[in-house]
Amino acid sequence: MSPATAVDLIRDGMSLIVLMALVIIGPGLIVGLIVSVFQAATQINEQTLSFLPRLIVTLLVIMVMGPWMLDRLLDHFNGILMDIPGLIG
Repeated sequence: MSPATAVDLIRDGMSLIVLMALVIIGPGLIVGLIVSVFQAATQINEQTLSFLPRLIVTLLVIMVMGPWMLDRLLDHFNGILMDIPGLIG
């Protein structure tokens, strides 16, 4: 296996990880920002008010996007598995 091939495999894996993390974390960040703006406007300083909506949105995103993320992960794994003979020889 050449160093360029190894770098390509690592780059593809890292980009997949970043994409999956962004799908899960992104909506939670947006909801957290909206709740923070609401808290600042109303001067409500309750920590649990920002935690619960982010938790619910994160769980909903995992439930909705989970099959898609699993498909992408399995496609990546199967691609690497099928390329093993070509990478070794």
